[in-house]
Amino acid sequence: MVRLITHNLLACHVKGCNTNNFPLQFQDVQIELREADFNADFLRGFLPKIEWNALVDAARQLGDTSLPQEQPTMIDDDFLKALHHVLLEIHVEEGAMVCPNCKHVYPIASGIPNMLLAEHEIG
Repeated sequence: MVRLITHNLLACHVKGCNTNNFPLQFQDVQIELREADFNADFLRGFLPKIEWNALVDAARQLGDTSLPQEQPTMIDDDFLKALHHVLLEIHVEEGAMVCPNCKHVYPIASGIPNMLLAEHEIG
């Protein structure tokens, strides 16, 4: 499933596309909100792995402005709940992710991204 927790780890891997290939840009998406169990310890542990600007930009592409532009130094429950919602409860069901560099389109159908490349695209 495409959630922002996984989107934050995805980059384009088309042959020769190795600059400005992250983050993939959302296009023509349909989202669904699904409640998920809140786990503050998980979020605190995952936070250092997040590319913050990419997460905030992706959330805004999907219409969510609950995260601050700058990652806060003070981590409180309100921040963790907003982070939880953005990372784990917003599901991209349909649409595409597009590489900002080579413009390769990775379609999303039924919540599943197709990250497979054609043989000539593999480097």
